[in-house]
Amino acid sequence: MAEKRLKRSFLQRVMGTPATQKPAESQCWNYAEGKLTIDLQKAPELTVSGGALRLEGNNLPLRVLVVNSEDGEYRAYHNRCTHIGHRRLDPVPGTNTVQCCSINHSTFDCCGAKIEGPARRPVANFPVEKNQGRLIISIVEQATNR
Repeated sequence: MAEKRLKRSFLQRVMGTPATQKPAESQCWNYAEGKLTIDLQKAPELTVSGGALRLEGNNLPLRVLVVNSEDGEYRAYHNRCTHIGHRRLDPVPGTNTVQCCSINHSTFDCCGAKIEGPARRPVANFPVEKNQGRLIISIVEQATNR
């Protein structure tokens, strides 16, 4: 069975333009002491199955992709393809996978293991806890696969 791929133009893939946007409300998240906290009431992008946010900047030591997976679980990944490190990842609709925004289509399962493409290593994922309308993501340094 062939893996599903994101519908992206050749130019979008060559340029490495991710499909996942930054949050519409920039104040929906903060990072302190190794914890990334997202207020779900301020992040409507994560209220739908398959919805996602890309978070970067504002003290965050690395880029993070947060996904409301197709199975209803929240997942967080180091938003850095292990094939071409400056390229970002996007969730693939209708699957529990994420895919590099580049032309090579490296695709990873919900745990970060490579299932297709030229990437040589898995993508790091981070523990996510949902507590009182907030997601708390532990940014674990050894999990970043630098």
